[in-house]
Amino acid sequence: MDRLTNTIRPYAWGSTTLIPGLLGIAPSGEPQAEMWMGAHPGAPSRLDRGSGATSLSEVIAADPARELGRAVVARFGPRLPFLLKVLAAGAPLSLQVHPDLAQAKRGYEAEERAGIPIDAPHRNYKDANHKPELICALTPFEGLCGFSTPEEAARTMAALEVDSLKPYVDLLRAHPVEAALREVLTAVLTADREEMATTVAETAAACDHLGGAQYAAYASLAHHFPGDPGVLAAMLLNYVQLQPGEALFLGAGVPHAYLSGMGVEIMANSDNVLRCGLTPKHVDVPELLRVVRFEPTDPGVLRPEASVTEEELYETPIDEFRLSRFVRAEGAAPTELTAATPQIVLCTTGSPSLGGLTLAPGEAVFVPAEETAQLSGKGTVFRATVVA
Repeated sequence: MDRLTNTIRPYAWGSTTLIPGLLGIAPSGEPQAEMWMGAHPGAPSRLDRGSGATSLSEVIAADPARELGRAVVARFGPRLPFLLKVLAAGAPLSLQVHPDLAQAKRGYEAEERAGIPIDAPHRNYKDANHKPELICALTPFEGLCGFSTPEEAARTMAALEVDSLKPYVDLLRAHPVEAALREVLTAVLTADREEMATTVAETAAACDHLGGAQYAAYASLAHHFPGDPGVLAAMLLNYVQLQPGEALFLGAGVPHAYLSGMGVEIMANSDNVLRCGLTPKHVDVPELLRVVRFEPTDPGVLRPEASVTEEELYETPIDEFRLSRFVRAEGAAPTELTAATPQIVLCTTGSPSLGGLTLAPGEAVFVPAEETAQLSGKGTVFRATVVA
């Protein structure tokens, strides 16, 4: 097994303190948004097996069957199917949605045929894969996840008593569920920008006056993104607060945004994002409306399910990744982690040992398929693997 050296991405929304606090290092003053652990080509982890540092993606490419296991290669191809991250939001992320697998394949092929460069700002599909994801809170965490019912969204807007919100309230109350959500989101995203800027400013002032955690979140969005229609789009979604250890699963077509806090995030190995707002980046409204699922959803806060082996599993309907947690007390018996699938094991508290490697918070280890791995010592670790 191999201790990983991981890239920290300095996105503007990143916290300046949360990841340094996890790693036990002094903040640099710069935002540190995501620490990537895996073999994604954008920022693969690095390891050293005695001949110098090399990327995990190169190691896997040299012998996929050995590193991933034959069953994983047969099912998902010769690459690590998941990407693990520590995400630390000091400001809201963009309001976004991810395509399903068929949509991703069609979108990617269409943009390839059109000759759109892979790094073009207006490119929607960076690869042909879907991007379901799971976020597990390490600190108190705020987010938006899935549409609320039209009636709930109407109540949220109506309580602000802002005249320019009344047409949206009327639309939400006048149509069947899917049509109501579609019409209001379309109207918000295609509204005149000057008029929208005024509406957002009035909405933010009303949110400040009304108070409460949910309205404070909307006011914060307007502060970070003045005039952005995504502020109103956010009011159509479920506002969620997670406590440490609680998680959210985000499937295809579900609009969402992370607002604040730090968590362990795992996803299928993809970078396909369609944005609804809260961003200066490209927003493709027609493509977005084709991908979004206009149906109310229960955010479905996940709590880990304990087992006799002390492994606490976060159940999801996805095979590309499987996330679990071990919270180990002093003197606990060693736990066998040997598996037929590749694993990344991340420490978040304490100083547990894995196969003779002692881990500090923020350190991670790659364990190839079938390699013997035994966890011992006190601390909390997250185990990322795949269902094969």
